[in-house]
Amino acid sequence: MLNMTVAITPRKSLKHRFVRCGLAFILSLSVSVLISVPALALTPKDTLVIGKNIEDIVALDPAEAYEFSSGEIVKNIYQGLVQYNHEDPTHVMPDIASKWEVSADSKTIIFTLNPNIKFESGNLLRPEDIIFSFKRLLMLNKAPAYILAQLGWDKDNIEQMVKKVDDSHLSIQINADVGVAFALNVLAARATSVVDEKVVRKQAKNDDYGNAYLNQKSAGSGPYKLSIFKPKEAVFLQANPHAMPAPKLAKVLIKNIPEPSAQRLILESGDIDIARNLGSDQIAAIKKNPALKVEVYPQSAIHFIAFNQKMPALQNPAFWEAARYLIDYKGISENIAHDNMRIHQAFLPVGFQGALLETPFSFQPEKAQQILENAGIKDLEITLDVINSALFMDMAQSIQASFAQAGIKLKLNPATASQVITRYRARRHEGILLYWAPDFFDPHANAKAFTYNVNNADDQYQSTASWRNAWLIPELSKLTTQALQEKDPELRTKMYQTLQQDFQKSSPIVIGFQEVNQVAMAKSVTGYIHGLTPDMVYFYDVTK
Repeated sequence: MLNMTVAITPRKSLKHRFVRCGLAFILSLSVSVLISVPALALTPKDTLVIGKNIEDIVALDPAEAYEFSSGEIVKNIYQGLVQYNHEDPTHVMPDIASKWEVSADSKTIIFTLNPNIKFESGNLLRPEDIIFSFKRLLMLNKAPAYILAQLGWDKDNIEQMVKKVDDSHLSIQINADVGVAFALNVLAARATSVVDEKVVRKQAKNDDYGNAYLNQKSAGSGPYKLSIFKPKEAVFLQANPHAMPAPKLAKVLIKNIPEPSAQRLILESGDIDIARNLGSDQIAAIKKNPALKVEVYPQSAIHFIAFNQKMPALQNPAFWEAARYLIDYKGISENIAHDNMRIHQAFLPVGFQGALLETPFSFQPEKAQQILENAGIKDLEITLDVINSALFMDMAQSIQASFAQAGIKLKLNPATASQVITRYRARRHEGILLYWAPDFFDPHANAKAFTYNVNNADDQYQSTASWRNAWLIPELSKLTTQALQEKDPELRTKMYQTLQQDFQKSSPIVIGFQEVNQVAMAKSVTGYIHGLTPDMVYFYDVTK
């Protein structure tokens, strides 16, 4: 974590902050808008400049991108057949498809495509591009591939399930026991983004389906195209000249500024238009600034602490139960996260079908200690992986202190977001403090993540919290599958509520909070869209 003094205000010292935040390279990029803007100058009128922590980015290829920051960027570069309505995510809207018809048996959907959509290359978007994009997602088999596989599709049958009818129509066949609403929610997820087949095939190397290329450049039809990506430094987007409609601003620059105090100072200086990761102290100060404003956006991300079941010492359900009483939920929410976290202890976020609103657990260290003593658990030491940013470190230190009251020693292992996530995906952690956001807007997205794991083998990778914590749960998995297949909305809701209650009673994953984003920006900024999930953050309508 950077050790930065907040009170410094002279021009030279603030400019030095840019260097310490890893932004020095910005001043030398071969992009005219960047090299023409000195430190402390107002941002260009045609450019939205965002300051946030983007160290979680592992990939920008839509077939691989699986992080919060990468999700936001992907949705501003690519389009899908349909998209979520950010005002009411329970319904999808047209995107590439202008309309669709469902067969009488609810197993086939015929999409009518907008015939005028062009990729950034100038190539017209064709049904073949959609088929290719779906197939490469399944062939690459990266983390998001499971999303599409839920429709009963795999690399061998995809070309039978998704077919070109003619130049303006595409037919998809649902090959699983799921409803049409679920299928449309899947098709709105960023993993199903459509890429330009002609460009990607040309850029493919060693059968990678253009993966290396799409982690540095883009081939989409969305409002922006990827111009420059420097990991842990910045992402620079430029308007897609063929976008329909064209974005209102020509450029978007996202600077990596991990330190909240630095974000605040740089926002106040006019060098960024939006600050995304501010703490309560920074938010309070900004609210007093007449040139700035703060907008509040509820988020679907839930925050949890979890314990890897590959570690024998962490497999006792009594330890899981005790852990639920060793988090100072109220203290973290009110004194550390303030308005950025609300206490929430179920895996379905508020706003999702069937989400439980009750919070049955509170900080009771004496009760936790008794549970541990009754189970004969003592002298437990756990390494806790944590993202090295202010909020996560403050939360981890609070949890470290509260666990110590019951004799459990937590050793914090801070690292960048991408390092923590990579270790987690490889199941090399002991304990972890992290977050999860659903991959698409349907209760199954989180139910699958937290209550489904039927194959715990290391070589059977699953993009779920249950698998990543090596928690094998055949009975819960069966109930999760039944809830997915249930067509009656009311009964389905009750099934998800039961799943959450079972999860709360006994699991090695302790959910404590649901995220709320407070976004600070210049008062001149309008049209910024920040929905419930990363798939609903859009820049195309911003003016300033």
